[in-house]
Amino acid sequence: MSGFDEVAFGEHPGRWPLPAAGSPMELWLRAVAAGGQGRYGSAMTDLDSLARSQSCRAVASLALSTRASFVRQLGGHRAARAWDGRAWALAGSDVPAAADALIGLAADALGVRRFALSGRLLDRAADLLAGDTTVTAPGRLPMRLAWVRAELAMFIGDGTAAVEHAEGAVDLASRWTSARHVTKSQVVLAAALCSVGDLPVSRRIADGALQTSERHGLVPLSWALACLLVDIGSAEHSPSRIAAVRDRLADVVRHRGGTWTAR
Repeated sequence: MSGFDEVAFGEHPGRWPLPAAGSPMELWLRAVAAGGQGRYGSAMTDLDSLARSQSCRAVASLALSTRASFVRQLGGHRAARAWDGRAWALAGSDVPAAADALIGLAADALGVRRFALSGRLLDRAADLLAGDTTVTAPGRLPMRLAWVRAELAMFIGDGTAAVEHAEGAVDLASRWTSARHVTKSQVVLAAALCSVGDLPVSRRIADGALQTSERHGLVPLSWALACLLVDIGSAEHSPSRIAAVRDRLADVVRHRGGTWTAR
């Protein structure tokens, strides 16, 4: 695993600064790593450079999906849909890039409450992944698929399915190398447990994941966890303390180039 991989998808997601990228793939990995830390300005700069480079269609598609993900994280589901659509068009026959784009489009559809469409897109992505021997579990794409399936289940009120998909993501993450993906899977599980009314376990998982995400410098995940804990209460921190953490992290995102979009 390269130094860029170690930050983007490995055990050291908080490492910063990173060296200059020497290839389009390294530019993409730098952008992924920066986005995981909430360094959206830096991430978008690398994605802009990648868009001007002579990268292959698959890498260019992944870059567009990543840009869409950052826009969506900041609340811009409608705007993200255009980037994911472009990613899908560029992916062609490359299964990982195509599945990435479809999963992104499904997440975009959730944000505008098009639940049936989201489900169809997820099924299409799952069919692509199942039919390609180069994509294995555990791995990034099966985890992304499980996250969005859990989120869709929460939106439509199927808490049991949400917990099942979230637990599947946690299992996949435990067998992979990415500290960020482990933490994100715990975020999704905590939210799913909240949706079925299991607040004590949801709080325990969210409190632990917040500690981990803060230690690794995963600002967007820390912010999401703080938002959840503001709603359900923390077993370890007072409401005022959690609210202060949430507000501080939102300020960090803005300082690092993130612009929140009203939902």
